[in-house]
Amino acid sequence: MAEKGKAQVGIIMGSDTDLPVMKEAAATLEKFGVPFEIDITSAHRSPARTSEYARTARERGLKAIIVGAGGAAHLAGVVAAETTLPVIGVPMPTTSLQGMDSLLSTVQMPGGIPVACVAIGKSGAVNAAILAVQIIATADATLGQKLADYKKELARGVQEKSEKLKREFQL
Repeated sequence: MAEKGKAQVGIIMGSDTDLPVMKEAAATLEKFGVPFEIDITSAHRSPARTSEYARTARERGLKAIIVGAGGAAHLAGVVAAETTLPVIGVPMPTTSLQGMDSLLSTVQMPGGIPVACVAIGKSGAVNAAILAVQIIATADATLGQKLADYKKELARGVQEKSEKLKREFQL
């Protein structure tokens, strides 16, 4: 856990090969000052460990779980089946199908076992963290203000790029 305090968000992944992508979720949570825990567990190689993680998440104080997995990408669904917390799936880019297999596995859940699914790869990991922050911010006005400031920062960045482009083309 990078932030001090009790973790509010869990970040888990199926393999250490997912870490370069999932570090983006961690960095985004750090930017907002949201404490998190991070771990590796596998739906297929360590199902009991995965089940235990999901079943005890709420009592550990988590408010959302971000799950990164590639290939068959069953991890998010297994976690969602074992918890009542929001689960956000981050499909991993894969070599054979560029992450489409992961995306479809993550998004195609049966009724009653929802997994929120974001984009494949690093942008998805960032968006998963922002979605987790938005969920927590429904009950935290200070965090809500940080989100509003973040959106203003994004808009300023677009405005600056627009002005630079106009200068470059002397418009």
